[in-house]
Amino acid sequence: MLKCYSKKLIIAGCDEAGRGCIAGPVVAASVILPNDFNCNLINDSKLLSEKKRNNAYDIIMNKSLSYAIGIVDEKKIDKINILNASILAMHKAISKLEITPELLLIDGNQFKKYNSIQHKCIVKGDKKFISIAAASIIAKVYRDKLMQKLHNKIDDYKWNNNKGYPTKFHRKMIEKLGPSIYHRKSFQLTKKIDK
Repeated sequence: MLKCYSKKLIIAGCDEAGRGCIAGPVVAASVILPNDFNCNLINDSKLLSEKKRNNAYDIIMNKSLSYAIGIVDEKKIDKINILNASILAMHKAISKLEITPELLLIDGNQFKKYNSIQHKCIVKGDKKFISIAAASIIAKVYRDKLMQKLHNKIDDYKWNNNKGYPTKFHRKMIEKLGPSIYHRKSFQLTKKIDK
């Protein structure tokens, strides 16, 4: 069972999904849970099966005090790099919360201050604190749905399976067909071949 960071403050957990992908947007979520929130299902989204993640997603959507999504597309990622895009996506999510948090818990080790709200970066925070884990689930499920929609538009790269991550098949199709409009052109899209 993951713990609550503090029961005295209004805390928003923040995390992103899709940072390691070579196609599609980076999606961040920010989630404020009630202090007495309790759910054994909530964990780092990467440790949950798709079914459990979807169940947890529904619980968080229903029980959270506020949640919001921030999206930065592949064109912007190429312009400002993935770290800045991830932080921008978190800022976008935080700006849409209906309640102003007193503390932001950020998964990872880098963040840029958002307005005057205090923040704390926590490496592997999605395995330690429930609000960050909840944000990781919201971001991951939301992004997976987006990648399914992109797959419905262009099905050559099988984004319904790989979600834009650089699988062997995904890279092979880029070599064969070239990149699509949804690929991150600043990323290493195909395997480097040593000369």
